Amino acid sequence: MADDSVLPSPTEITSLADSSVFDSKVTETSKENLCLASTSNVDEEMPQVEARVIMVQDAGKQEELLKALKEMKVPCVKMDSMEEFESLDSPEFENIFVVTDFQNSVFNDLYKADCRIVGPPVLLNCAQRGEPLPFSCRPLYCTSMLNLVLCFTGFRKKEELVKLVTLVHHMGGVIRKECNSKVTHLVANCTQGEKFRVAVSLGTPIMRPEWIYKAWERRNEQCFCAAIDDFKNEFKVPPFQDCILSFLGFSDEEKHSMEEMTEMQGGSYLPVGDERCTHLIVEENTVKDLPFEPSKKLFVVKQEWFWGSIQMDARAGETMYLYEKANTPELKKSVSLLSLSTPNSNRKRRRLKETLAQLSRETDLSPFPPRKRPSAEHSLSIGSLLDISNTPESSIHYGETPKSCAKSSRSSTPVPPKQSARWQVAKELYQTESNYVNILATIIQLFQVPLEEEGQRGGPILAPEEIKTIFGSIPDIFDVHMKIKDDLEDLIANWDESRSIGDIFLKYSKDLVKTYPPFVNFFEMSKEMIIKCEKQKPRFHAFLKINQAKPECGRQSLVELLIRPVQRLPSVALLLNDLKKHTADENPDKNTLEKAIGSLKEVMTHINEDKRKTEAQKQIFDVVYEVDGCPANLLSSHRSLVQRVETVSLGEHPCDRGEQVTLFLFNDCLEIARKRHKVIGTFRSPHDRTRPPASLKHIHLMPLSQIKKVLDIRETEDCHNAFALLVRPPTEQANVLLSFQMTSEELPKESWLKMLCRHVANTICKADAENLMYMADPESFEVNTKDMDSTLSRASRAIKKTSKKVTRAFSFSKTPKRALRMALSSSHSSEGRSPPSSGKLAVSRLSSTSSLAGIPSPSLVSLPSFFERRSHTLSRSTTHLI
Repeated sequence: MADDSVLPSPTEITSLADSSVFDSKVTETSKENLCLASTSNVDEEMPQVEARVIMVQDAGKQEELLKALKEMKVPCVKMDSMEEFESLDSPEFENIFVVTDFQNSVFNDLYKADCRIVGPPVLLNCAQRGEPLPFSCRPLYCTSMLNLVLCFTGFRKKEELVKLVTLVHHMGGVIRKECNSKVTHLVANCTQGEKFRVAVSLGTPIMRPEWIYKAWERRNEQCFCAAIDDFKNEFKVPPFQDCILSFLGFSDEEKHSMEEMTEMQGGSYLPVGDERCTHLIVEENTVKDLPFEPSKKLFVVKQEWFWGSIQMDARAGETMYLYEKANTPELKKSVSLLSLSTPNSNRKRRRLKETLAQLSRETDLSPFPPRKRPSAEHSLSIGSLLDISNTPESSIHYGETPKSCAKSSRSSTPVPPKQSARWQVAKELYQTESNYVNILATIIQLFQVPLEEEGQRGGPILAPEEIKTIFGSIPDIFDVHMKIKDDLEDLIANWDESRSIGDIFLKYSKDLVKTYPPFVNFFEMSKEMIIKCEKQKPRFHAFLKINQAKPECGRQSLVELLIRPVQRLPSVALLLNDLKKHTADENPDKNTLEKAIGSLKEVMTHINEDKRKTEAQKQIFDVVYEVDGCPANLLSSHRSLVQRVETVSLGEHPCDRGEQVTLFLFNDCLEIARKRHKVIGTFRSPHDRTRPPASLKHIHLMPLSQIKKVLDIRETEDCHNAFALLVRPPTEQANVLLSFQMTSEELPKESWLKMLCRHVANTICKADAENLMYMADPESFEVNTKDMDSTLSRASRAIKKTSKKVTRAFSFSKTPKRALRMALSSSHSSEGRSPPSSGKLAVSRLSSTSSLAGIPSPSLVSLPSFFERRSHTLSRSTTHLI
């Protein structure tokens, strides 16, 4: 039997196009008391009319239908042709015709006679459920579209529209002309028009016409419903139907992935600039100008439109995502302006300090405005440009100032006159706690809540069990740390050296034991669930793409954000240890801090020890053995080696220009070591295994929290592969610029700097790692690599090393105190009586030495002034680095 339905007469087309009013009345009536064998009790004087089923042609030969009628106890007769129709027509019976073919001539004649016609599936379903046959003003073959309200758009051929409408009526559906909230499905033949946009905004499923045809093919299946997800999803209009996309500004890998996604979502793609393209997708963070003038028909949109359409499972409106040229950041503009060359070296140095000061003003993570010196209100000397503590604006950009603290800062003594080391560590503890709470809030508000929200466009993105596996006890962790943050905020706002910080963590130790182990122990399972769902569910992949690109995430993935609870407790333990070191023994908080540290260790013992990677620990031991003088506190159970980079120093810090420097990046610190000039002997391990001698000399172990800015030095003819770090030691108010040139070609500079910024952001609990990096011109910071390999440069560095050795040899400050005391004691014991010959001998030796030269040696004459200058330089360098 063919699947086409008989078309009604032209006079009935209008009623078929919108049958909502009449069908709603019929539906209400059928729900009340219209049954086959029942009689009306409205008026006892009315004659009783009995329902009778007439089996037309093939329907009377199906035993299954006859058996169903016996179960329903409904009288039935058979009819083979329309000639028998008049003899069966009687006022005593309400005739219901069961027809197996809604296409033959008998059906057409019955339809014109305005008879009640149903299909075999309707009869079988009612018999199975024990329900009466439904009343319908139109022929009803099956109920696969019962309670569905459909609207049509984009059909230009009237015959096709009438055919689809008729099939919908045969399956029990209702048609509406206007698309509104009562419409359950929009059947679209194109992706344009007002109805399409309304359906997208309402989240109404948008279906292809094939959905109706395929549902009609399955009309004989009992209990089949055309609205079930497994069937309906096959015929949804894909987001990029009728769209030809092109992509600009994306990496090759990402572009290839988006092109594959385009084809999966019903679209196609062409190269940028092809006139057939309907949409140009632009990576707004990298593209500043379009390579051509777009036509009026071409939509130039941000990538958020692409991922938003996939997430909604429908083509999003382009007007909300139109691409606009981005403005150049003010800082980058100012740095480029500062790169103008000038012959005056003093002006260059002043410009360098001004650039560093500008960076440092935006770097201070303190949430409290520091005290302003009286002179800072009127003028700012050159020497104070590197002093970031004198800039009240420094706290605005990065820190979150609590209201209570803001109030106290306007009082008489908001901060101690001289900030103690204990206060500094307590302030850092509060800052990182505040940042950590913000990240947890981002995870919940940006990811978890939208995924759990009911009534999502296109249906739920993830199942409830998948959401529970991913996020676990994150809300409980957030609640605990919100309380800790509030208590720390109150403590810092009303600071006193005697106030206890350990009590705060002891207060919530039980809550930490309860909330952390379930999440940390199953973090790998959460990570695997995210990866699995992202691969198998395009809508979830698009959801992550949209939200991870928002500023709140700092372009971090959900997995990278969820690892923060795993890292937080060890970081707090280290800060509490540091706080204990700077707490006086008579302070009652000393013992409390020890108890708090013990409580945190108790929490961490509940976390699986198997998750610690032994290979990472082995790498740390290798670093300790390789670096002579490496601090013992580098060894820590929570620490792991991330990357090793070989560089050359380009400035005075951390060592002389041209020195080979190795940087060991750990997850929370940076070990800086230089190459040893002379390696002697070997090292024997406790297991009697001879190890090679240490080839590096320890310079400095720097916590990543001290790195305030990472400068990507622009590539020029005189500067290649260079970068710099803006560092502020905690005990100093001035900043230090450390500049390097990468010598290893295995790791690209861009990847190294991004990796460094990411771990700095993790250490200070900030999501916006990109804000730590700045592109700068080499002239602005007096950085160049042109003469690093020249013969003159190597000779100059050799002279500097020799000068250092001479300085150390003649430096009296290097004399051990014990030897000095012995010399003084021996002098006193002889009561000032020394043999005259010794004095004469010393004078004669000096005389003879001078006479050998004949003339005064310039080097000896200038030696005292050289010592003075060199001593001043070294002391200043030490002050900056410590």
